[in-house]
Amino acid sequence: MAITLKSRREIELMRKAGAVVASVLSKLQEIAEPGVSTSQLNRVALEMSADAGAKPLFKGVRNPAAKAPFSGAVCTSVNEQVVHGIPSEKVRLKSGDILSIDFGVRLNGYCGDAAITIGIGEVLQERRKLMEVTKEALQIVIAKAAPAVKWSRIAAEIQNCVESAGFSVVKDFVGHGIGRRMHEEPKVPNFVSDELLADDVILTEGMVLAVEPMVNAGGSSVRTLKDGWTVITRDGKCSAHFEHTIVIVKNGCEVLTI
Repeated sequence: MAITLKSRREIELMRKAGAVVASVLSKLQEIAEPGVSTSQLNRVALEMSADAGAKPLFKGVRNPAAKAPFSGAVCTSVNEQVVHGIPSEKVRLKSGDILSIDFGVRLNGYCGDAAITIGIGEVLQERRKLMEVTKEALQIVIAKAAPAVKWSRIAAEIQNCVESAGFSVVKDFVGHGIGRRMHEEPKVPNFVSDELLADDVILTEGMVLAVEPMVNAGGSSVRTLKDGWTVITRDGKCSAHFEHTIVIVKNGCEVLTI
């Protein structure tokens, strides 16, 4: 497993990319309301990226399971959609929806990646709880990540946080290293497995990770729609997704996507 540690210069470049990501997500959260289409959110993300001199990471990405490259700058996943929802003029947000927005850019050769889940209008308590628990799972990473810590310890706390709340961790998608490329080693799952315990990730200063708990209100099983991109829960229950790009530093970690 070839893990590339980042220099101070590279970390600062990634911090600048992360700031663009944070700014775009903040704006999208502000304008996402009933009646707005996910295509409108995508247009804003494209415009803001261009203004910042950054290139959206997701637009044009190819997937062997899909006939066409990903068409959006953002992934907009509504309710039972877990991840990779395609922006569309046909998808208009309604009061009660929850919307996961995943967004990343490359700026000056380095990447930043983050995600948020937001409630649209009046949202049921169960859905608010789902979002709160998923955000809490991400905060566990930020609080616990530090040099010499085994990832399995953090993964166990994430899984316990989620399952003790009555929800389930998505196991088909995991966090990952990030740098010049969107996906680098290591893989950092949000659950403990025999595979992880056999080849644990020991966090090291200079390691940059995109950590991203995805949590389902029901079971953990997911499936992909015919478009080859959109992933939904098999039981039709809602899913939430929060993500930050973090760097391991001497005494813990720093969030780069703020």
